[in-house]
Amino acid sequence: MIYYRKYQDHSEDTKRTGKWYARAVQLETVDTRALSQKIEANVSVKRSDVIAVLAELSNVIKDELNAGKRVRLDDFGAFKLGINTKPAQSSEKFNAAENVTGVHVIFQPESFKTSSGHRAKRWLNEVKVSELPKNFVVDE
Repeated sequence: MIYYRKYQDHSEDTKRTGKWYARAVQLETVDTRALSQKIEANVSVKRSDVIAVLAELSNVIKDELNAGKRVRLDDFGAFKLGINTKPAQSSEKFNAAENVTGVHVIFQPESFKTSSGHRAKRWLNEVKVSELPKNFVVDE
């Protein structure tokens, strides 16, 4: 289940001003320790081994991304780097030092073909959406 809270856009002088939107709300954060406990319960590996593998996976993914590669984990998804840029007046005037303003990680969940032939994201095909009660306090 994914929950959302509604909000009104208060920006000035835009076509969005006064309109209502929703933002996804996460009820809590699950950390490596909690994930490793769940994994340990489902496989024949100790939690300390799971934590070691997850920590090393993080390091290896970082190294591979920094080498310009796309990292695909079967039945999980793929990671790749993207860049933020500002425009240049011409191709000749574009250079990384002045026009690249940031780098970010893009994650693409594993997808599959449905029986109707459409593509669906493995993690999203059963998600239900509901408004979070107004008085619900979220652990942020």
